[in-house]
Amino acid sequence: MGIKWTSLSSAITLVPLGGLGEIGRNMLAISCQEDIVVVDSGLMFPEQEMLGVDLVIPDISWLLERVERVRGIVLTHGHEDHIGALPYILPRLDVPVYGTALTLGLLRNKLRDHGLIESTELHTVQPGDVKSFGCFEVEWVHTTHSIPDACALAIRTPVGLIVHSGDFKVDTTPVQGEPPDLARLARLGDEGVLLLLSDSTNAEHDGTTPSERSVGDGLSPLFAGAGGRILMATFASNISRLQQAVNAAQACERKCFIVGRSMLKNVRVAEELGFLHAPAAMFVSPKEHESVPDAELAILCTGAQGEPLSALTRIAAGEHPMVKLHAGDTVIISANPIPGNEEAVHRTINNLYRHGARVFNSSRHRVHASGHASREELKLLLTLTRPKYFIPVHGEYRHLAVHAQLARSVGIPAENVLAVDNGVVVEVDASGVRRTDTRAPAGYVYVDGLSIEEADDVVFRDRRQLAQDGVVIVILTVERSTGAVVGGPELVSRGFLEDDTAHLFDEAGEHVLEVQSGFAPDADWTVRQAAIHEALSRFLYRRTKRRPLILPVVTEI
Repeated sequence: MGIKWTSLSSAITLVPLGGLGEIGRNMLAISCQEDIVVVDSGLMFPEQEMLGVDLVIPDISWLLERVERVRGIVLTHGHEDHIGALPYILPRLDVPVYGTALTLGLLRNKLRDHGLIESTELHTVQPGDVKSFGCFEVEWVHTTHSIPDACALAIRTPVGLIVHSGDFKVDTTPVQGEPPDLARLARLGDEGVLLLLSDSTNAEHDGTTPSERSVGDGLSPLFAGAGGRILMATFASNISRLQQAVNAAQACERKCFIVGRSMLKNVRVAEELGFLHAPAAMFVSPKEHESVPDAELAILCTGAQGEPLSALTRIAAGEHPMVKLHAGDTVIISANPIPGNEEAVHRTINNLYRHGARVFNSSRHRVHASGHASREELKLLLTLTRPKYFIPVHGEYRHLAVHAQLARSVGIPAENVLAVDNGVVVEVDASGVRRTDTRAPAGYVYVDGLSIEEADDVVFRDRRQLAQDGVVIVILTVERSTGAVVGGPELVSRGFLEDDTAHLFDEAGEHVLEVQSGFAPDADWTVRQAAIHEALSRFLYRRTKRRPLILPVVTEI
C-alpha cells in the first residue's frame, strides 16, 4: 500500500469492454504484469430494433483468452448496468466476485434463478476493506448513489494508484447510510493518484444533483392528496426510492402492494440486510390487495422505462392479470427515460391518460432525482483526488467528451486527458496515457432470456429453431381506435407440419381471437404480439409437441 505513481515497474493496460460511448453494459478490465482485475459486469436493455432480444451484455472474448490471469471481479454497486451480466458471464469466467452486502444480496437473487449460487465464489466487503488480486490491491471507499452500499474503488498497482468513482453523486443527506467519504478521497489525493476514472453520465448538467431525500419531499404531498389508488413505477433495484415510497404510504396510512417478481425479491433482500425498513403489516399479498379500499392502497411496480412486458406497460394497456386501472388512480413514474426509451415511456403515459389516470413523472414533479454527479460534483472529485491522468467513463461519447473538457478546465493538462470508446486498449504509466494500436472485441452479445449456452447471437438461435420446428406466421389486422379485429387471423407455416394443418390452424385462429377479445381498445401492439406469441406457443406445443418460431404480425388501420 502507499505506492506513489513515481515508482514505475511496468505499464497498466485498460480494456473497456462496455459502458463507454453508451449508457449501461459497464465493464472494465485492468491488466498489469500477469494479473487482471475486472470492474463491474453490467447489462444494457435492448434498443427498439433489436427484435427478439431481452438483454445486451459485454463481449468477454478478450478475458476468455486470458482467463488464467483474471483474479476476480470487483463491484461498485448493485444496479443492473453494473451486475446484470454476471449470471451469463460467470459460467464462462469462473472467478471470485467481491462486493458490498446489498450488492451481493441483489446478485444472489440472480444467481439463484440461474442455478449458479452454489458454484459462485462471493466475498462480502465493506467500505475501508482492502483485498489483494495478484499485484493489485483494491480498497472500497464509501460513496452515495441512488442505491445504498455504493462504493468507489482505490486500486493500487505497481505503477501507481487508480481511483474508479463508480456511479456516484455527492449526496450529503442520503436516505440510507452516511454521506460520501470525501475525506478518504482527499487522502487518496494526498497519497498521489496516477489515474482517475470518473462517472460521466451527468457531465452536461450544470450545478449539483439534488439529494435522493428530495424525492421524498415530492412524493409526500402526492400520496397525501390522492383520492384513489397510487401506482408508482421505479427501478426494482432502487431501494432508496422504494423506502421513500413506503414512508410516504405509511404517513397517509396506505398499504403497499408490490407488483413484479424482481422488485419483490429485492425488497425482501433489502429488509433482511437492514437497507429497507417497514412495519410487518405494511405489505399486502396479491389476494389481500383486492380487498383494500382504493384510498388506502399504494401499488409499487416496475415499468418506469416503458418496457413492453413490464408491469406498468401492461397495466396501462389493460392487460395485467392482477391490476386494472381505476378511475381516479394516480400514477407516479419515478425515473427519467433512458436515452432511446422516450417513445416507449410516452406511449405508456398516453395509455394511462386514456384510462383517466393522473400522471406525475420525472424531476419536473420532484418524483425523481438522478443518481449521478453533475458538473460541480465532478469538479469536486477531480480537485480532491488531483490525478495525473484522467479518463472519463460511463456515458455516451458526448458525455465523455464534455467530462474530458471539464477535467482540462480544472487544470489537468490536455495531453493527460483521454476519452475513448469501448474496445480501445489504453496504456498508462508515469510517462503518459495513450491509445494503443490494439482493439479488443467489445461488441454486443445478445441474450434471449434462456440459459447461457443459448446466449449467443439470437440469429443463430432462431436458425436452429427454424431447422428443427419451422415457423408459423400469424397475421392479424385490427382497427386502431376500437381494437376490433377486421382481418384474419391468417396463419401461414413453413417447415412446421407437412399435412393436415387446416383443422389445427382453424382451431389456432379461434384461440388467437379469444386472446384478442380480452384486450382493451388502446392496448399497445407490442403487448398484443407478446400475448399471441405466448398463447399460440402453448397451444401448438400441447397439440403437436413442437415449438415452431412464431411471428405475430399485428397491423393497425
